[in-house]
Amino acid sequence: MAFDKILIIRFSSIGDIVLTTPIIRCVKIQLKAEVHFLTKPEFSLIVNNNPFIDKVHLTHPSVKKTLESLQGEKFDLVIDLQKNLKSFRIKKGLNSTEISFDKLNVKKWMFVNFKINKLPQRHLVDRYFDAVNSLKIKNDGQGLDYFILPEDEYDAIGLVEGIKYQVLVMGANHFTKRIPLEKCIEIIERSASVNTVLLGGNDVIEMANAISEKFPDKTINLCGKIGLGVSAGIIKHAKRIITGDTGLMHIAAALHKEIIVLWGNTTPFFGMYPYFGYKNPATYKNFEVQNLYCRPCSKLGHDACPKGHFKCMMDIDLTKIQDY
Repeated sequence: MAFDKILIIRFSSIGDIVLTTPIIRCVKIQLKAEVHFLTKPEFSLIVNNNPFIDKVHLTHPSVKKTLESLQGEKFDLVIDLQKNLKSFRIKKGLNSTEISFDKLNVKKWMFVNFKINKLPQRHLVDRYFDAVNSLKIKNDGQGLDYFILPEDEYDAIGLVEGIKYQVLVMGANHFTKRIPLEKCIEIIERSASVNTVLLGGNDVIEMANAISEKFPDKTINLCGKIGLGVSAGIIKHAKRIITGDTGLMHIAAALHKEIIVLWGNTTPFFGMYPYFGYKNPATYKNFEVQNLYCRPCSKLGHDACPKGHFKCMMDIDLTKIQDY
């Protein structure tokens, strides 16, 4: 069966939406269909410049109003990569052929609550492709996409022009994914021959200020000062990226950067580690505390360590991080 007009659904988050880009690209190229994408307004920047998307739709707080804005499009197929109650209601309201993927929530719950790991050793992107197997869509091996606006890259270059630097991503949606102050300081001390650009939002401004005051000649503090587009431009021109489990980690993978990942309460076993595609070298290294009895403690994250010790981050051994 041929599909001429396809809606792909993914509401959140930055990283999750970046991880949908191989599906978007392969659906567009291989099916030669008109591809639409539904997401939240705050994430539209991530997909607005994607040449493989013909039209971006934004959700409304009311599912009814979201449906009203979509029903006139008359989609042949809905690919649901969100798979929650909201996306279920939207699919049913559109009355189109639908495909969704298995989020493996029960297996994740077992891993978090009982430390029984039955998760497949398979990246989320590959599981997305499993879900669309009936469409005969094949993974092209090119990895993720992230398209930077020329003006954002221009602004980024203006901030770091002539500087040899690495990026330290300090911000994250949840505290237990953020690299703690002590580890940030150690990272900078182990990177004596290169400058460090600090990236993050308003949530880490105070910590970033403390670091830039301690290392005034070795850091460029951009936390809370630039948006996502310029941050992506900063990442594009960096020597390497040091980050927690964040959306910027996935953007760095889309830009084929060298990545060092510090894993806190989450784990690569969830299938959301940096994805480069089988045609590109996977230039990343994981740093994590193995066999910690309380890890993983959540598939998302917490505002504080539930045990109060934060050993999943604090006990990470950084001695293998090499200077440039």
